[in-house]
Amino acid sequence: MEGFLNKIGINCDMGEGFGKWKMGPDEELVKLIDYANVACGFHAGDPTIMLKTIRLAKEHGVKIGAHPGLQDMFGFGRRKIEIHPDDMYAMILYQVGALKAMLDAEGVPLSHIKPHGELFFYMQRDLDIMDAVLRACAVFGVPVFGSKGTEHQKAMCEKYRLIFVEEAYVDLQYNKQKKLMPASESKIATVDDIYSRTISIGLEDSVVDNEGNVFSIGFNGQPFLFCIHSDMPNALDNAKACRKGIDTGEIQLDQWELYNDGRVVVVLFEKTMAIDGELGRLNEELPFSQRKLDAL
Repeated sequence: MEGFLNKIGINCDMGEGFGKWKMGPDEELVKLIDYANVACGFHAGDPTIMLKTIRLAKEHGVKIGAHPGLQDMFGFGRRKIEIHPDDMYAMILYQVGALKAMLDAEGVPLSHIKPHGELFFYMQRDLDIMDAVLRACAVFGVPVFGSKGTEHQKAMCEKYRLIFVEEAYVDLQYNKQKKLMPASESKIATVDDIYSRTISIGLEDSVVDNEGNVFSIGFNGQPFLFCIHSDMPNALDNAKACRKGIDTGEIQLDQWELYNDGRVVVVLFEKTMAIDGELGRLNEELPFSQRKLDAL
């Protein structure tokens, strides 16, 4: 179903190789995820890999979003680079526009946009950069994915009439300020870590920071996504552990559907409530999504 989003789903960065160099087991990961964030050629990816990844995700019914990053192929988009906001605006248009052209050629809609790596952290440090990125995203009018706890980004998405979909990360750590830590500073997660974090966040709305303190992540029963990185060690096992945690923990209580015009449909106990402005009414019955257990 178009735009379908579980209360608990998985998104994963994909297509992050270059030429003959491969990054991540995309062919296996795609069977376990709901949303693919496809690299757009700046931090990783090239035209051939982008198109191949689109076709792979399309084959498996996975929604496809753009994953723009800093122009830093050597550093995988994870090094600090100073960029003027005007240049940043153009860079986001360029990357997302390229991916969207390929999606159009394949007859697939652009699902969302998710900034990559250091670009995400740059946005949190510099509100002018955040504004430039989200102003470019507004041209495409699709939801923006980002970490829970980024209130400035959430507010600025509202300014540009963009839906902000919040994420929890199970293969990265959070610091004592309850903020996401970069991959370079996070301790590598084990499969057991991934599973326990999935259960803890999904059922208890809590996570342990890098100093061992438990804190509430703050979803409060609202829909969100887990993020898995394809370039992490044991990425496939990580994705399996996260999917297993979602399915065996039965942490899917309700569902929603996103539309590019901003309307939201919330599904409760297999019923839908159409919310469009001030008008809400009970709509048709919809089945819960099929679990991807066959890949485990």
